[in-house]
Amino acid sequence: MSQLLQKPKESELSQGIKIVHEVTQENSPLKYVEFKIVDLAPGAKYEETLGKKECCIVALAGKMNVTDKEQTFNNIGTRDSVFDKIPTDSVYVSNDRSFEIEAVSQARIALCYSPSEKQLPTKLIKASDNGIENRGTRNNKRLVHNILPDSDPSANSLLVVEVYTESANWSSYPPHKHDRDHLPEESFLEETYYHELNPRQGFVFQRVYTDDRSLDETMTVENGDVVLVPEGYHPVGVPEGYTSYYLNVMAGPKRIWKFHNDPDHEWILERKS
Repeated sequence: MSQLLQKPKESELSQGIKIVHEVTQENSPLKYVEFKIVDLAPGAKYEETLGKKECCIVALAGKMNVTDKEQTFNNIGTRDSVFDKIPTDSVYVSNDRSFEIEAVSQARIALCYSPSEKQLPTKLIKASDNGIENRGTRNNKRLVHNILPDSDPSANSLLVVEVYTESANWSSYPPHKHDRDHLPEESFLEETYYHELNPRQGFVFQRVYTDDRSLDETMTVENGDVVLVPEGYHPVGVPEGYTSYYLNVMAGPKRIWKFHNDPDHEWILERKS
């Protein structure tokens, strides 16, 4: 199996708490992005103390209460499934703080991390705060929920976004990359993709490759998988009959998203709708 493809590996932390994914610097090639998926049964509580990391807590499904021991946000979360296709609530917590999540209902939570030294205020990112975009034309259409974009100064490093791609469409396409610290043309950002499919038995294809093909992997990605993008182009293709959802987490030395299209395929953007 590809080293860039991580399958769900449920482990019960304690009664009612399951860790589904845990991407760290120790088990991945990433240095700027870490990521967890946590499932909580109603009433279960998950606690964590952050060192020199910031965290964006995304309510993927279900309702929960979140506190950093100073502020508490109750009943956050707007959907039973990501495929309700409505924005959700999130909470940003800065470095050197603690947080606790209590599930009000059965809940799935994404925890998105990146290194951080400068402490910032804890912030509730309401569903209504999400910027909503429809991108692309023809078979390159997708719906985007911007949870923590680079235009929002609430974080030091993190960028977080949700993307929906319909049946027989492509996403992160034409292939683009952001693996050079060469602003203003391109920024260096690592990335993770957390995938869900509707119906659940579906799959998508994701390729991760560099110009010199020193990295060139094409993966069959199933429901609940995580794909790591340490560098390179990273398009996603969705087969007929299925809808793709993914949560992107990006971070790097500078908090700005400037990407470079693969010149072999950039001509696609010049076609008329």
